[in-house]
Amino acid sequence: MAGDLHTHTTFSDGAEPVARLPELAAQAGLSTIAVSDHDSVKSIQYAQQNPVVNGVSLIPAAEFSACDPANGRRVHILAYWPQICPELEAHCQRMKERRNAVHIQSAREIEQIYPQFKTEMALEYAKDSGILYKSSIMQVLQKLDLADTIYGATYQKLFGKQGLVVHEPQYDTVDTVLEMLRKSRAVIVFAHPSVYQSMDLVRQLASQGKIDGIEVDHPRNTPQDKAECNMLCQQYGLIHTGGTDFHGSNAKRPLPIGTCTTTEEQIKQIRKLAQQRSNNS
Repeated sequence: MAGDLHTHTTFSDGAEPVARLPELAAQAGLSTIAVSDHDSVKSIQYAQQNPVVNGVSLIPAAEFSACDPANGRRVHILAYWPQICPELEAHCQRMKERRNAVHIQSAREIEQIYPQFKTEMALEYAKDSGILYKSSIMQVLQKLDLADTIYGATYQKLFGKQGLVVHEPQYDTVDTVLEMLRKSRAVIVFAHPSVYQSMDLVRQLASQGKIDGIEVDHPRNTPQDKAECNMLCQQYGLIHTGGTDFHGSNAKRPLPIGTCTTTEEQIKQIRKLAQQRSNNS
């Protein structure tokens, strides 16, 4: 059986509450799932407290945000079985404060564009996470019939590259985030290299032994990048993972849980490495 090792809930920018995901995974015939919300201890804690739900094993996980200073691009790193250490908690708190600052600023500016919209409406969608995301703002605009989809024309107008209210949080460098994750004893997997055009960085980190695996099977990875990622995994003995990046209705196109998966053999490798690091902590 297989597992989906990249999913999101209302603990970050997903549309579904965390308790629903194991049920969806079971219905898809999966044995394992990782709820990997953005820069959140909540998804880690949920899996620690609920190791098996509906017959589905839950891996404590989160997806951590960083930037590559060489080109200014964003980077996402998946962490499996991290220990909630002071450095990890500090990172999550820092990102919470940064995201709230910029997205509340955006929401206040949207109030001037659409008088029907109120920031407090969007904050209602942030109750589980404590963090205001763009998707929460868009959910309100959709509900008010001011947007037809979450990531359609209205989103581009507001949050695209030349968006009217776009403000981005500051991200720590990838080396800073990787060092924090090493202190947490996590199994470190580079997420979806194609999404932020990160193959140069993946090659570098793989050759330096700074990552344990690569998310090869992802809906937005290109065939060319997948082929090279497979080669890098073989060359450096890295774990080969797959994940749907499930966000529920907060997505550009339908991607049900189980669209992309990780084999049981690779999941066993993640478990083994996580256990070794836990024993050495």
